[in-house]
Amino acid sequence: MSQVEAQRQYKSPLFQMTQTTPTCLWNDSASIEELTYSIEHGAVGATCNPSIAVSVLKKEMPLWKSRIQALAVEHPQATEDEISWMIVEEMSANAARLLKPIFDREKGRNGRLSIQTDPRTYRNPEAIVAQAVRFSQLAPNMIVKIAATRAGIVAMEEATYRGVSINATASFTLPQAIAAAEAVERGLKRREAEGLEISTMGPVCTIMVGRLDDWLKILMEKQKLSVDPGYLEWAGSRSSRRLTSYTASAATGCGCFPRPSATTCTGANSSAAMW
Repeated sequence: MSQVEAQRQYKSPLFQMTQTTPTCLWNDSASIEELTYSIEHGAVGATCNPSIAVSVLKKEMPLWKSRIQALAVEHPQATEDEISWMIVEEMSANAARLLKPIFDREKGRNGRLSIQTDPRTYRNPEAIVAQAVRFSQLAPNMIVKIAATRAGIVAMEEATYRGVSINATASFTLPQAIAAAEAVERGLKRREAEGLEISTMGPVCTIMVGRLDDWLKILMEKQKLSVDPGYLEWAGSRSSRRLTSYTASAATGCGCFPRPSATTCTGANSSAAMW
């Protein structure tokens, strides 16, 4: 890396965040180009799921088109859905290889690729476990996302017992997080009781406060309950304009002061009617 590139990297907000705070940056994409950039600026993990895979394909279709065609030829009986999941798996494995040096350097604490199980099976623990086991075998630094649903909690214990490092996702509440933690603990204890390895596993729980915050913003906007600082500043400026209007009207002798029902003013200062 040249001195100019090093200086540019140091000035990057991503680099400063990862190097000067206790933040671990995970890239929400399996795009090799995006992930490479993120790793250069301190990222230590990444995520892949069906929606992310679609985003990557839209950006990198010239790179993937021939591979998709080849998979269709190799698996002539496969449905479009099955081909799609093959792409998700391959995309995830490619990203995992890029993160493997970090995984080795940090002894499994970071450097993992988080791949999501099929959300359509959220009520079927057996299907979730089967896919989780398959995903975990794609790379040594794979971590599998399982939604914290009723069936997902059951699947988390069994998948953990089978040696899968899980990422409890779609978790919005404290009871969900506790249930996920207890399920993982049960799975680990079952493995340990049979003398199976647990020291290299790295289960985590994703508390999705950001998603909840996004929904609250939408709800507040619908119900006109917004308390965003920018909104308050804007409302304050409107109040200031109303006060100015009152002053201007009084100064010109106009008897039509702004009030909620007023829409026009025919006095000496017609521009003073703000409402």
